[in-house]
Amino acid sequence: MSTNISVKTNGPLRIEGEFKLLDADGKEFGLGDRTAISLCRCGKSENLPFCDGTHGRDGFVSACPARDLG
Repeated sequence: MSTNISVKTNGPLRIEGEFKLLDADGKEFGLGDRTAISLCRCGKSENLPFCDGTHGRDGFVSACPARDLG
C-alpha cells in the first residue's frame, strides 16, 4: 500500500496509507491501527501534532498548489 500526503487548502496535512509518525527523539506515536490521520498546520490545535479543527474556527488561510521543486 502506498502513502499519500494531501495538503488541504486552509486545513491540515492528511496522511493516508501505511506510515509511522515519530517524535523528535525517534519515538513512535501510538496511532491505534489508523491508516489515515490529519496533522495540524496552523499550530493552534489542542492535540498537536494532530489536527483538531481549530484552523476552521481561527480563520487559518493557506493554499499550497502543487509545483516542481527546482
